[in-house]
Amino acid sequence: MLRQVLTRLSQEPRLRQMTVQNGMMRSMAHRFVAGESLPEAIEVVRQLNARGMHVTLDHLGENVSTQAEAAAAADDYCRMLESISETGVDSNVSLKLTHMGLDLGDEVAYRNTLRVVEAAAGTFVRIDMESANYIDRTLAIFRRLFADHKNVGVGLQSMLYRSEADAEQLVNEGARIRLVKGAYLEPPSVAYSDKADVDAAYVRIMRLLLSRGNYPAIATHDERMIDATKRFALDNAINASRYEFQMLYGIRRDLQMSLTRSEHNVRIYVPFGTEWYPYLMRRMAERPANLMFVLGNIAREAVPTRT
Repeated sequence: MLRQVLTRLSQEPRLRQMTVQNGMMRSMAHRFVAGESLPEAIEVVRQLNARGMHVTLDHLGENVSTQAEAAAAADDYCRMLESISETGVDSNVSLKLTHMGLDLGDEVAYRNTLRVVEAAAGTFVRIDMESANYIDRTLAIFRRLFADHKNVGVGLQSMLYRSEADAEQLVNEGARIRLVKGAYLEPPSVAYSDKADVDAAYVRIMRLLLSRGNYPAIATHDERMIDATKRFALDNAINASRYEFQMLYGIRRDLQMSLTRSEHNVRIYVPFGTEWYPYLMRRMAERPANLMFVLGNIAREAVPTRT
């Protein structure tokens, strides 16, 4: 119920406007978002690299409504890639096709994403998977890009019934896949509603990716999923260099460091930009502990200091 409420709130324009103008909430967002500017994000990348972690940068934004906005988003990604090259930081990039103009048409999103992929010049570009309504179109655009550019990959969500079949096809095509549980509110007609079923599907897809996949990304903060991954890799003599764990900036930093110290490849998903409200609300919906962190900080700020 809490997840449903928070997910719907992420789509509420009036609440969004109130939240982004609230200094306290902007401060709270910085736990999960690496600032609003590219230089701020690059500095966070440097700090994570110094701790032995790789990074994927995401310039926050989705569901743009004009071709000019979509083109500007692609321009921003090209600047990100230029900055990554100039500064020498260890980072690739992740993007959403709705940020590239998918709601305006497949060709719009394809052209803008192609521009980013070509500008990457070998730097890896991950296409995030969005809600279920976009899956077929997302995979079609990914395949068009992948035919000529092998520096592009895609994400899959274990909560969706179809993802095991999608994973099988994509593995056969040589695609690099990021596996997540899924952060969108989906109907029972397309997605598992029980967490146990989502987890079981996650483990099945993880085993497929580790066995036959092309350097998959196992993206989770769930220690049971991480332990299952490590056990399967050990039991099947799969070296840790053949896959990586991915985690979100600001979430389970202790686990991030533990995995890094145990010589696993760890990549941190680092979002930045002014469009942080929907992202923040989805993080709250995914994990109640995140909500408790925010509410606890708000409560502490609200209590006057005694002198």
